[in-house]
Amino acid sequence: MTAPLPASDIAAAAQLACLLEVTAPKPGNVAPGRPFSDTSLEDFLASAAAIGTPLGGAGTRPLGETIHLAASVTRRWTSANTNLGIVLLLAPLARAAACHEMTRGAVPGAEYRAELRTTLGRVLAATTVADAREAYAAIRLAAPGGLGTVPSQDIAAEPTVTLLEAMRLAAGRDGIAREYATDFQATFEVAAPALVAARGAGLAWSDAIVETFLRLLAVHPDTHIARRGGTGLADEVSRQARVAIGAGGVRSAAGREAIARMDAALRDARNVANPGTTADLTAAAIFVVLLGGGWQSRSGGLHAAPR
Repeated sequence: MTAPLPASDIAAAAQLACLLEVTAPKPGNVAPGRPFSDTSLEDFLASAAAIGTPLGGAGTRPLGETIHLAASVTRRWTSANTNLGIVLLLAPLARAAACHEMTRGAVPGAEYRAELRTTLGRVLAATTVADAREAYAAIRLAAPGGLGTVPSQDIAAEPTVTLLEAMRLAAGRDGIAREYATDFQATFEVAAPALVAARGAGLAWSDAIVETFLRLLAVHPDTHIARRGGTGLADEVSRQARVAIGAGGVRSAAGREAIARMDAALRDARNVANPGTTADLTAAAIFVVLLGGGWQSRSGGLHAAPR
């Protein structure tokens, strides 16, 4: 076996994943030179820096405490909701990475991701009502728009079920909750493989991230859009992603023009068509790939030397 990743590496990978995600010009999202009226690129950069220490220590405290701590630290740096979805996704991944011992001889990459997902499943299955209470507090602190109310385990009340059970109840209407309910199916089965393939084809990180974002959005309508603008709008945005991919995406001039048209179409004063959940899932995929050694090489990685 090899040792689990040290806290410093997990923290660095989390921060880098957030920085790479926000600086890639994903259509309909904040990016360099493309702020929202109420949220700047700098808000996202500060948030990325802020969550490093909480996520790096994810193996030392219960999952819910890490989620709440990361949300609290973020709030000290920005009043905007820049990273609630990212924190909800990265916190269990960080805990899994802190607890996971990779099999000796396994190649960082697909094998590591498979083993990490198995460990993640155990992390999620072990969540408690206390974890749910802490996560609910973090969500109330971040105050995301468009949540509405539900008859059971509403975010405004105190939960009476575990965090995983609460997420399962919300899985039909929220993409982050669906990840918890499926051991991060979209992250591990769609987004991370797409990112690895794009990098393997020679795309720079920025282009590879945009391609990953589009491929994820093409198959999973964005639930952030659905909550704010309806399922019809969410389906239309996914159709636009498929059109952009069909035109070549980041790999052709026609594809880049399609992406630019898509970006223009998604922007308005309220950013109702912002595919924010897809951006969060993209960040989770980047984090997973970085944990598996994706920054340094396809065969090397962050993993400690064998014992």
